[in-house]
Amino acid sequence: MKIYMPIEFPAPLMTGWDKDITLDVNRTGYSVSRDEFKRHLKDADIAVINLDDVFDREMIDAAPKLKILCLFAESTYNIDVEYAKSKGVVICTTPGEIFENTADLTFAILMAAARRIPEADAYIRAGKYHAWGPDVLLGGDIYGKTLGILGLGKIGQCVARRASGFGMKILYTAQHGRKLEAEGELGATFVEKDELLRRSDFLCLHCKLTPDTIHIIGREELASMKPTAYLINTGRGKLVDETALADALENHVIAGAALDVFEEEPAVTQKLLKLPNVVLTPHLGASSLENRLRMSEIAACGIRTALSGGVPEYHA
Repeated sequence: MKIYMPIEFPAPLMTGWDKDITLDVNRTGYSVSRDEFKRHLKDADIAVINLDDVFDREMIDAAPKLKILCLFAESTYNIDVEYAKSKGVVICTTPGEIFENTADLTFAILMAAARRIPEADAYIRAGKYHAWGPDVLLGGDIYGKTLGILGLGKIGQCVARRASGFGMKILYTAQHGRKLEAEGELGATFVEKDELLRRSDFLCLHCKLTPDTIHIIGREELASMKPTAYLINTGRGKLVDETALADALENHVIAGAALDVFEEEPAVTQKLLKLPNVVLTPHLGASSLENRLRMSEIAACGIRTALSGGVPEYHA
């Protein structure tokens, strides 16, 4: 029996399998092409995939032996669930902690951008730190500033709670209007998008990606922001027009940015790679060790339960 994995997963998914199970794992560090994926599926009994892997009818038909499909995520929007079920495929899902973890990462890269931490680290490693200077790598203050949140869902609310510890004023806008309960708990104030752009010292993006929110931050929006402001995106890459952002950073339309997600992942707009006033991380939002180990344990348990004829605790 073969388990195909298009990427390596944490230990609980990579070890402890019975001797009659073979792991077929892509260990190159690069994504596999769709055609290569299908070749490996030809004799796979089980496949473990993530949200970047589109598992439509074509992929399901390419896997005639497939019995179990394990998604290393919770939302199944990348899978044709009904067609898979019609072929007798059991679909396991893998919930994890994404709200608090992503909020941690949001605040981490917000602070890194404002205080120019990656630049400071590179400065020391390059041997440039010869003496302390009062004007070396001056960054922006965080405490007491205004945080703007575009999309006050679960992650946005977690970010707001962290901001309160820094004495920040919290503004937000949301697609479906005011959230009175959250306002009361967080001390957040609802404003329209235009005002949010004008007043925010830090603008964090946490809205859902829909046809209406693609490039919700473009040239016009960036031009509306303070020249001392920072844009933080740990939501979805396509919320931001990356080319417009790169131009805005290069021309100091805004002070800086921090991005954990990109328009065409894993590709990044080349100009961004050359700019010092942007912090870039490779989609690390929920990537804490504890969370990934817990998700891997859930996934492995789900597969074993399905193999024994049971119903996995988390399934589609």
